[in-house]
Amino acid sequence: MTDLLPDARTETRARIEQAALDLFTRRGFEQVTTDEIADAAGISRRTFFRYVATKADAVWGDFGSHVDRLDRLLSATRPDQPVLASICAAYVEVNDYAVADLPMLRQRMTLVLGEPALQAHSQVRYADVDRVVAEHVARRAGLTPGALLPRLVATSTRAAATTAFEVWLADGTTSLADDLHAAFDQLALGFPGLRTRAA
Repeated sequence: MTDLLPDARTETRARIEQAALDLFTRRGFEQVTTDEIADAAGISRRTFFRYVATKADAVWGDFGSHVDRLDRLLSATRPDQPVLASICAAYVEVNDYAVADLPMLRQRMTLVLGEPALQAHSQVRYADVDRVVAEHVARRAGLTPGALLPRLVATSTRAAATTAFEVWLADGTTSLADDLHAAFDQLALGFPGLRTRAA
């Protein structure tokens, strides 16, 4: 019987997240209450708060696991792999979603990137990503994570990844992996397209 509990928890959390995303997409983040999300997910208000602390957390899902996986991938990179290449590879792998999961990812990221009420919450999440990337750069460069270079690489690579997500959402025909690679290639090469001389 206990073997079923993790699956039941995963299924309940997925219901909460999908109900929240559907309601937020239809009516807007600010207009939806936690009680309405709980009702739509078929659970009580009390159960809702066992899984997520706020309705914003329902948008982000289990982002802590996402950050932990990014950290593990960066820690496992080969010493001879260029730093930016290692960060790009980790970002791509962490964001390698099954085709069946892409509609929910689109809903989630459209809200995260476009809903003003979620922007402050986003900064807290982004700080966690920046921390693990800065720590990786610091290890490789023999610096402290708070030094300029690790912090600069962390924020600029996150900006590249965020831009790739925005392009992927807006375009509708590209793959997320291709957009991430393209963004990181531009960053690593110092925007080669800008070096072309005018005729």
